[in-house]
Amino acid sequence: MSDPLPGGVGVSRLCVYDTVTPDGRPGGTPHLHLCCTEAYVVTGGEGAVQTLSGAGFAEHALSPGTVLWFTPGTVHRLINLGGLDIVVVMGNSGLPEAGDAVFTFPPEVLADPDRYAKAAGLPNGGAPGTDVTHAFTRRDLAIEGFLQLREEVERDGPAAMARLHEAAVALKRPHLDTWRTRWENGAFRAAQLTGVQLDALARGDGGHLRSARVHALPEPSERGRLGMCGLLDTYLPPTGEK
Repeated sequence: MSDPLPGGVGVSRLCVYDTVTPDGRPGGTPHLHLCCTEAYVVTGGEGAVQTLSGAGFAEHALSPGTVLWFTPGTVHRLINLGGLDIVVVMGNSGLPEAGDAVFTFPPEVLADPDRYAKAAGLPNGGAPGTDVTHAFTRRDLAIEGFLQLREEVERDGPAAMARLHEAAVALKRPHLDTWRTRWENGAFRAAQLTGVQLDALARGDGGHLRSARVHALPEPSERGRLGMCGLLDTYLPPTGEK
């Protein structure tokens, strides 16, 4: 197995969708993550991210140079006010691709695993070249649920998020063994390696320094995959070395 990206993170470039949604705001699909902290490094354009969390509803401005991150359980929705381009840094690389995200579909969809799976899926997994209208249909359904949830949070406080959180846990419990394996092979392995190196240095042993090497990805591993919030260019380290 090759060396993962630092800390076992995931990195991608996100060009945020710019088509208008049901409430007139152009942008992406609202969702939350169950295990992964996500960070945005804004590299171009202007926009915002709307969030629902223990702090209630908020809208945060995004412009070139902004770095913003949020922890698991934060519902987030990107708004594109013109050319919004972001480098996304995601904790626990591999978990988001394994289904760590849950969309804010209306309650009746969240409560039915079959309906949820049908609404959340994209043809060919959203591979480059897939008709983007499928992603827009999914997004608009999630915005319907998001707007309802936002009204409930503004009326009843963050406790109104409990229904979504409970539904998200129920939907994803069958995947936890797979997620654990990905975490163990990624972020956990990277953290363990640092511990091994610290123990060696404490003994005066710097042997690991002799095996230093450089890795480079001259271009994205894949361009134009349909993501939740826009078109994704992804960077995946190779799985092995000759």
